[in-house]
Amino acid sequence: MLLYLHIPFCNSKCNYCAFASFTDKFSSREKYLKALLIDLEYEIERFELKKYKIQSLYIGGGTPSTMNIQFYEAIFSKIEQYLEPNAEITIEANPNLSHNNWLKDIYSLGVNRISFGVQSFNEIKLKELGRNHTKKEIITTINDAYKSGFDNISIDLIYDFYQDTKKLILSDIDSAFKLPINHISAYSLIIEDKTAFQGKHHMKIDGDGFGEFVIGEIESRGFKQYEIANFGLNKSKHNSGYWEYKNYMGVGYGAVGFLLDKRFYSNDNFDKYLQNPSNKRVENLSQLDIKVEKVLLGLRSEIGFDICLLDKNEKLKAEILEKNFKLNMLNDRYYNKNFLLADEISKYILF
Repeated sequence: MLLYLHIPFCNSKCNYCAFASFTDKFSSREKYLKALLIDLEYEIERFELKKYKIQSLYIGGGTPSTMNIQFYEAIFSKIEQYLEPNAEITIEANPNLSHNNWLKDIYSLGVNRISFGVQSFNEIKLKELGRNHTKKEIITTINDAYKSGFDNISIDLIYDFYQDTKKLILSDIDSAFKLPINHISAYSLIIEDKTAFQGKHHMKIDGDGFGEFVIGEIESRGFKQYEIANFGLNKSKHNSGYWEYKNYMGVGYGAVGFLLDKRFYSNDNFDKYLQNPSNKRVENLSQLDIKVEKVLLGLRSEIGFDICLLDKNEKLKAEILEKNFKLNMLNDRYYNKNFLLADEISKYILF
């Protein structure tokens, strides 16, 4: 079982960010904790957690490092009985909001993996993306995290920004590998609605081959690509669980849960969520929905997908791709050789 906890508070909103987060609701933190605990109790019952154990806990945002250790102590006192002894426990953090004492305290609480929203080491690019940290803060904070006990450290990088050149991207990757990290998530910039970049499509570069360049440079340094945007010496158990289509609990304002053939969404009105956090919207997934998602997730990652998902015509299309060296077959599972082509391959097979 996986558990995702959502912390919606941020000190500032990045220009590309479309996640459910707020910069003006810090006065609601105490109310949010109470709502979160109610939500958690309700989901524990729904998912019959007393029969299972949590293999992976992921605390995302927003910016989880905006919250003090007392906030997390209240949550961990509720869930520690359900955690597997070797559970992967990840928290997201911003380099400018993760001081040394916080890092030591959160590690002592049991968090054993930390993911920093770095995005770039270039000061100009950081500023235009709306990030509030500096290259110096990145280096200091990640080294402090390592000294605090974290030996499972991930960072995020963004590419396909209009300022990007291969020289700039190479500099970011070189800077990353000078730090004690074992995982990188490298994302192509997406221009989304309801962000500061909305409509500003000139902020993104298309067609310059940066995706292939990023993959090649990161893998050449020893990190294996195991999903379209993820590389590492150690895989993220939590993310891998999503791609394997495992059930997951979603707790918090922006969290989503999944059980068998249903998804559960919290109220998208923050005040209404605080009033009734267990009131969830339910989406019923059809068998076709599930098949499409399993195929696409499998093609985006090393997970692959089982041939039994496909009907006769779809199998014929997959065989054509296999003959043209676009797919590999092993033990009745298809595997994608180039994750960047996942969308195109899935459309060809399924539609």
